Amino acid sequence: MIYAYYISSFIISLIIAIVYVYRWQKRFDVNISAIMILIPIVNLAYYVMYTEHEPDVAGYAFKVIYMGGCYLPWFTLMCVFDMCKISLSRVVRVISFIVNTLMYSIILTIGHLPLFYEKIDISHDGEKWIFHKTYGPMHSVFYVYIAIYFIVTIITIIYSYMRKKEVSRKLLTLLYVPLLVSIMGYALNHFVMDGIEIMPVMYLISEIVYVLIARRVSLYEVNDMMLETMVETGDTGFITVDFKYNYLGSNETAKEIFPEINDLIIDKKISKSDKLNKTVVHWIKHFEEEGEDKTVYIDYGDPTTEDDDKMYAISINYLYDGRYRKGYLIYIVDDTQNQMYIRLLDRYNEELEDEVKAKTESIIKMHDNLILSMATMVESRDNSTGGHIRRTSEGVNILIDEIRKQGKLKLSDEFCTCIIKAAPMHDLGKIAVDDAILRKPGRFRPEEYEIMKSHAAEGAKIVHEVLKETDDEAFKQIAENVAHYHHERWDGSGYPDGLKGEEIPLEARIMAIADVYDALVSKRVYKEKMSFEEADAIITEGMGTQFDPGLKAVYEAARPRLEEYYTE
Repeated sequence: MIYAYYISSFIISLIIAIVYVYRWQKRFDVNISAIMILIPIVNLAYYVMYTEHEPDVAGYAFKVIYMGGCYLPWFTLMCVFDMCKISLSRVVRVISFIVNTLMYSIILTIGHLPLFYEKIDISHDGEKWIFHKTYGPMHSVFYVYIAIYFIVTIITIIYSYMRKKEVSRKLLTLLYVPLLVSIMGYALNHFVMDGIEIMPVMYLISEIVYVLIARRVSLYEVNDMMLETMVETGDTGFITVDFKYNYLGSNETAKEIFPEINDLIIDKKISKSDKLNKTVVHWIKHFEEEGEDKTVYIDYGDPTTEDDDKMYAISINYLYDGRYRKGYLIYIVDDTQNQMYIRLLDRYNEELEDEVKAKTESIIKMHDNLILSMATMVESRDNSTGGHIRRTSEGVNILIDEIRKQGKLKLSDEFCTCIIKAAPMHDLGKIAVDDAILRKPGRFRPEEYEIMKSHAAEGAKIVHEVLKETDDEAFKQIAENVAHYHHERWDGSGYPDGLKGEEIPLEARIMAIADVYDALVSKRVYKEKMSFEEADAIITEGMGTQFDPGLKAVYEAARPRLEEYYTE
């Protein structure tokens, strides 16, 4: 049982230390890290002292145990100073550490000099080692030394609780626990139940509490890193709160904007301030309603002059510690300059209208070029239709020009412009056809042709997605119709929907003539190009079956110009 107790104490203390290192490996606290190293070492020494059969080894383990009693109070006090944000000069730290080391050096004289123990005898009762000690003068000094550390630590925590608003009360409460556990352990140092020392358990409790302290401190370390960044910018403030709306911290810029922050205590609810409850808490709730992937931007203030008043843009986001969300981060950015610019824009709006119009035309032109480029990219995948887009677009232009000349079909200028602009998009659906089919150097098999036919419906979907944000509804509809229905036939035998007659949109009927004409008079990998006479015979014969017979006169009038264009 004794062996199991001591080896379990060592293993558990080692596991806790490993958890600490794994969880907080990016930002170590030096004092907590030292405590995490010392406790497993001391617990291992307890195990060795009560299980080793060699008296010399047990004696060395006994001295290692005193390392915990000598150095752990020092690291605990240094940790309390740092957590309570109390500055201690490097000289004082070094001197106190040297005093610690001298005390431990005296402990190491056990068995050699009568300073700490005048006499020590080690005997074995068959199960464990028994140490018979006669205390020396330095042993009493050691207890005074330990008592001083405890007293100073208690006073520091009480002072911080009463005077340090920027120190978390939860953190101060946690810092009390290892102290009380240590005092209890020293008080019960001579109490042994069934020959088992109580200190290893006390060390384990302290180690667990320090893990909790490190977990809490990680929140404020995030706060410190943000503070350093915000201080560099100067005009950006921030406030951090946890998920229960408890105040975690802020920078000086935020305190200047919201003086109420100066009255807040760390870990106290910000809703206790009426103004912060109406502003910060309200903004956070708004952010929660919007959803985790959105940031809420709110203007705070209403400047009426350009010199005195300020306007701040407020944005909310989650406060992260690594991958874990710990609360909310409120950014406060001086937005006065932007608001001044907005007022200037409003003031000179009329003067900017011409420039805006020019920019708009430039954007439209860029949009049209992007569409053409996209269509050209799709065409580049098809090794049998090089230049098809350019030629069919010109064919549509020629047909539209003849329709206007004849005047039988009353087409608006908007319609004519839209169909000419939409013509390059008619084969966008081919991007969804596999290269093995699209680039096949020969005629399609029936199943391949069925796949190829899907490009019409797919093209309509693509055009819809490309143009869904456009304000030009007429162009969007005409472009979709051209892509979707340019393979429909007047007699209803076309694809993809088998429309017939005037069910087929006019723009698609016009596109069909230009598309088929180009296919006939152009060379493909599976055929030579036809003569103009052969192509004309097929187009003319198709009027009333494949093509709209009402466009026959238009085609015939346009034929000379088409032949001239293709000849060139």
